[in-house]
Amino acid sequence: MEDRLKGLRKSMEKTAFKQLDFTEKHQDHVRIKMKKLKSSDDEVFLAVMQLLVHEKTGYDLLKHIRGRGILKFEDNEGFIYTLLHRLEQNNCLLSRWDDSEGKHYQLNNKGRKLLQKAEKNSEKKHVVLRELLEG
Repeated sequence: MEDRLKGLRKSMEKTAFKQLDFTEKHQDHVRIKMKKLKSSDDEVFLAVMQLLVHEKTGYDLLKHIRGRGILKFEDNEGFIYTLLHRLEQNNCLLSRWDDSEGKHYQLNNKGRKLLQKAEKNSEKKHVVLRELLEG
């Protein structure tokens, strides 16, 4: 950490955070939340793309993501739909509506090419994700 940030931290500990005392239970809760966020965005993106090779609903996708040990969506399931919508807007997904099960998603040719690119160059996964999300 930079010296100026260390100085700021020490100053805040003496002033702003002086009255704060975190219980062991609270610290454990924070640690659990941090573990959920450990999956990088690239890993999450790659897992979603791999799972969408076969048609799935958003709910099915969430179940499979959890099955892979990715807990990023545990407290914010709506984020998966934001990601799906973004992929759809960028013409990477085919989607269809089923009245009984909801919306189904699957990679199209553009999405499969993007997945191949991400899998092929693990160092460039971040670039692929940024390309997709920034248009």
